[in-house]
Amino acid sequence: MALDGVEIIANGSASYHELRKMYIRVDLVKSATMRSGGVYIFCNGVGCDGERVYWDGGSMIALNGDIVAQGPQFSLEDVTVITATIDLEDVRTYKHKLGSRSELAASSKPFPRICADFALSEGEDYNLLTDSKAVTFRLLSPEEEIRLGPACWLWDYLRRSGQGGYFLPLSGGIDSSSTACVVASMCHLICEAVNLGNKNVLGDIQRITGQSDYVPTDPRELANRLFMTCYMGSENSSTETKNYAAELADQIGSYHMGIAIDIAVDALLKIFSTAFGIIPKFKAHGGSLRENLAMQNVQARVRMVLSYLFAQLSLWARGKSGGLLVLGSANVDESLRGYLTKYDCSSADINPIGGISKSDLRRFIQHCAKYYKFAALEKIYKAPPTAELEPLEEGRLAQTDEEDMGMTYDELSVYGKLRKQNCCGPYSMFCKLLHISSRECPPEQIADKVKHFFRSYAVNRHKMTVLTPAYHCESYSPDDNRFDQRQFLYNAKWFWQFARIDAEVQKANNAIQRLQNLDIKRQDGVISSNSAHGSSPSPQMLNSLGSLSRPGLTSSAGVQVNVGSPIDWNSSARISRIKEENQPQVVHSPGSPAQALQYSVVVSRDLPKRAMGDYVVLSPGEEAAEKRARFQPTEGRGRGMKTEYESGAQGMW
Repeated sequence: MALDGVEIIANGSASYHELRKMYIRVDLVKSATMRSGGVYIFCNGVGCDGERVYWDGGSMIALNGDIVAQGPQFSLEDVTVITATIDLEDVRTYKHKLGSRSELAASSKPFPRICADFALSEGEDYNLLTDSKAVTFRLLSPEEEIRLGPACWLWDYLRRSGQGGYFLPLSGGIDSSSTACVVASMCHLICEAVNLGNKNVLGDIQRITGQSDYVPTDPRELANRLFMTCYMGSENSSTETKNYAAELADQIGSYHMGIAIDIAVDALLKIFSTAFGIIPKFKAHGGSLRENLAMQNVQARVRMVLSYLFAQLSLWARGKSGGLLVLGSANVDESLRGYLTKYDCSSADINPIGGISKSDLRRFIQHCAKYYKFAALEKIYKAPPTAELEPLEEGRLAQTDEEDMGMTYDELSVYGKLRKQNCCGPYSMFCKLLHISSRECPPEQIADKVKHFFRSYAVNRHKMTVLTPAYHCESYSPDDNRFDQRQFLYNAKWFWQFARIDAEVQKANNAIQRLQNLDIKRQDGVISSNSAHGSSPSPQMLNSLGSLSRPGLTSSAGVQVNVGSPIDWNSSARISRIKEENQPQVVHSPGSPAQALQYSVVVSRDLPKRAMGDYVVLSPGEEAAEKRARFQPTEGRGRGMKTEYESGAQGMW
């Protein structure tokens, strides 16, 4: 269309929000107008349509590769309007300067045209208008996106559902505190919108609160009407988390309560003991692992039952109409790992942080501490993540989340991205991580981590089928209902995949051992050689060989190979002496990890050459075809090594 002379293109889009996605839209719009010239009007949807996704706006107008107008990315307004003053002569001039575009336009097929009797500019004073200048598009940080996106989504869901507010079991940890901060952000956005004269928001909040004359001005006061938090403590809860929850609730302004669930837990255990005549115990009290897990789960599930009880009746008890929606607070990483109890507090009506990683939530907590001045968040951020479901030891925590999971949250985020975005199974994930983390972790440790993750993923996969609908924020969300259609019953033993991993570990260790035992000789930038001629090849002659061709090294060696990289003879790299043993030859750069570089040079000895000891260099008169032929593995594979195809390794090159 641009080649046929179209100068203004309008795109009515429905691009939903994901963290760190906005720059992609901006780049696409700018590059489209930069290549062909013209005006591009990008109009994106705003709001929630009863789904997990949220359309975040961010409309813009671009001219010849520059952004000249930007709309708000998150807003409670139903409609936002942005304008720009454009001189169409700038478009025509820009198009004519693109020579290649003009050639393509001359041969392009014309589109049908419809003549219309209207003008884009009215009156006679349009020439006096000032053109819109290019602006720098302001991209929000991920922390700002978390503060605004889920908050707008919660508001849309609340006003559409007809309920009276939200209920949150507030434990004093990172996850539930993040959910509380999202609700606090929602209250701030409502007050700001009403203050700016948004009649629709004002009418909705009056309907929700049941007061036709109510005008919200203070976010803390509004939170007290719409938001109820409850600390559900047990004998295993610490005083610190109870204080953190109460302090944060006070700073947000929510209607807060603290209750003890021990009575309900004891009643359930008494029913079980009466039926079977045996009393289950925690591991710390001499119980088995099954007993210990069941004792933790009964506490978690009691909290879910109490959450719905309080959500349904708390407004009634306070003399108000309506009910509350229960909010969940399980993050995307814990859901993927299955580190949650089925039908505990992760089971809720909606979850605003269910698509956000733990790493992003920790940064979000720090952002809210500074933006909203919530001092309690500083203490919550420093506290170790814990479920507090096992008995305390001398009043201190005996359980942390990362110890229970057997992996850190940062590692879990990497596993999640590799599993979904890179479509990795156990074997391919191990191979990826071996390249990424081989400098920090030995192959055995990487293998153990990958196996542990996939065992946990397989065993807990069934939990994803009942996962609370969550705000979509990450492309690796495990939500089975929309973003992940994989089966939920896996063989947790992964026989073939784990056997392949074990084989790769052995090969990687063998390669590392060979590199460690290699005696590298340094002789001022030349190849060590037993040359019968008593001279060494010059760097210029060696560089004339071109790039070293990659032999049939399988990925199982776990080493990174740069295919076709020329040798830098000014560096300290050396080529080891080619031996007649059944082992690969190595180029090693001292100072880098032993497994970082590995090449093999195999030559055919039936072509013209000039021998220098056991090394072969090309004769000056050889043709290019001979050069290519000489640096290929002899006898098919090069000294007994299998190729990638023969070994069955998958996709490592």
